[in-house]
Formats: sequence, structure tokens, C-alpha cells
Amino acid sequence: MHVPDGFFNAATSVSAGAVAAAGVAVCLRGARRELDDRTAPMAGLVAAFIFAVQMLNFPVAAGTSGHLLGGALAAILVGPYTGVLCMAVVLLVQGVFFADGGLTALGINITIMGIVTVLVGWGVFRLVTRLAGGKVALAAFLGSLVSVPAAALVFTVLFWIGGTAPIQVGAVAAAMGGVHVLIGVGEAVITAVTVSAVLAVRPDLVYGARGLAKPLVLRGAEGTSTTVDEQPEPAAAPGKLRPFLLGGLGLTLVLAGIVSFFASSSPDGLEAVAENKGFIDQASDHLFGSWALADYGEVGGIPVGVAGIIGVGAVLLVAGAVAYAARGRAKVKA
Repeated sequence: MHVPDGFFNAATSVSAGAVAAAGVAVCLRGARRELDDRTAPMAGLVAAFIFAVQMLNFPVAAGTSGHLLGGALAAILVGPYTGVLCMAVVLLVQGVFFADGGLTALGINITIMGIVTVLVGWGVFRLVTRLAGGKVALAAFLGSLVSVPAAALVFTVLFWIGGTAPIQVGAVAAAMGGVHVLIGVGEAVITAVTVSAVLAVRPDLVYGARGLAKPLVLRGAEGTSTTVDEQPEPAAAPGKLRPFLLGGLGLTLVLAGIVSFFASSSPDGLEAVAENKGFIDQASDHLFGSWALADYGEVGGIPVGVAGIIGVGAVLLVAGAVAYAARGRAKVKA
């Protein structure tokens, strides 16, 4: 759903840029409550993983593909504030180095793909965990499923307000919502599987699972019971953080460096709808569209896997640096 340059007028682009900048600023402060020396590298890994999986377009309908957005996944794994920061870094690297998403549309993309998906995905996730007795995998599935069409509908409203082409808002909303519900199913599966895998290995690193343990009930010999309201969070496994991070990085590199060769080449949901509804021609050339890494190496003749590995490294470094800078003062040993 990366919005290209030319889709929005200057006023809307600037306004969305202001919203995105304000949102990132708020999240930089809020992330101090979510990050420490143990979880900061996890944020870098999550951002790199999202970058890699976004390269893996999967078919969703005849001639249309979709890819992970990742906002809900980031929020569940590292927290909503940190999740927005991860998404902003991914979108920045994609826009600057790979010409994926317009530079003038960067604020639009961060607002839609970063802030909206995190807010909706995290909100649904928290609601479901409360109603369903802390079932994290189910909540992750539903939160991510809802976040994708929500982002698509926000795009439609913004384009109706400040797009550079007239549209029938009802028809575009139906088209965007319909195809992105299908994409949302793929997103939900990826998110639920990923969260479940991390829960199975390092539950202490899943931010959304904190505080979900049921109260401990102690029963006495005479039938009396005492409820312990607070239980300690899952302890970090000493000496196991580095293997986990290295394993996660290895998987991320495999996805970006090898599996990316098998991604669908069909247009994604937004591009397909724009072609069908007649506003695809509003897209303008990217300022960095002639760079060697543009279109993930296609412009410069670089194999997509090599471009993916370069991107993973760039996202990991930038997101890790942002996370370390934003982390709280408390130091936790891994």
C-alpha cells in the first residue's frame, strides 16, 4: 500500500507529514516506557523482519497481490509506541533507498501504514485479549486482520479529501476495502504465526503478552482460598537473548535474500485499485527512481536478494539506533 508521489496535493501531503512527525515525536517519548537494554535490539530485529516480509508479495486475487503491512505485528511484539517507530524507519528506508513509496508521500505512508495500523491493530488486540481470556494468538490474528482494511479506508478518505484526481468515494472504498480484507487475512496469518513462534521461545520478549497471566489462587486445607493478583512477568532466560536475536536475524536474511525471489510480481492492492479506478496516472516519478537500489535492485540490475539483504542491514542499524536512543534509563540484563 505504499503511496507514490503525485497522488496527493501539497496541502494534504504537508498536513499528513505534520501528523506523522507529531506521532513519531510522541512515540519517541512513549517508547521509553517500553524499551530497555534488553528490548532495544528486539525493536531493531522486528523492524528488519517487517522490511523483509514486506518484500514477499503474495497473490490474493486474479492479477493482484498483497504484502504484510506490519503495524499490528510490531505493536504486539515491542509495544505500540515502539511499533510506530519501527514502521517509520522501515518506510523511510524504503522510500529513500528503494524508491518504494514517494518522498512527498512519506507522511501519508507513515500515517496510514504506521500510525493507523498500530492504533487499530493494538486496540483490537487489547480488546480481544480482555474478552477472550488472554488468547494472544487469536488477538494477534484479529488485530492484524482489522488493521489492513482500516488503513485502506483511511487512504480512501484522504484521497477523497486531497487526492489529485476525482473519485467516486463509495466505489473506491468498496474496492480498497474488499481487496485489503483479503490481504488482511494473509497479514493475520503471518502475524499470528510469528507471535506464536516468539511466545514459544521467548515469551518475555512479547510486549503484548505482559500482564496476561491469570491470578494465582492458593487453597488452604480448610477450603479457604487466597488470590494473588500480581505474578511476576516471565523472566528472561539468562544468556539466551543473543542466540534468539541471531536466529531471528538469520531467518530475516533468508526471507529477504532467498525467498524474495519467489514473491508475486502482480500489482499490490492499491496499485490494482488505482489502475481499475483510473487514477494510477497521477503517480509521478520518484526523485531517487534512477538509483541502483530502486525497485529493490531492478533499476541497477542488482539481484532482489542482494538488495533485500542491504535493506535488512540498513533497517536494522537505523531502527536499532533509534531504539537505543529512545530506551529508558533502566538496564535489564539478558
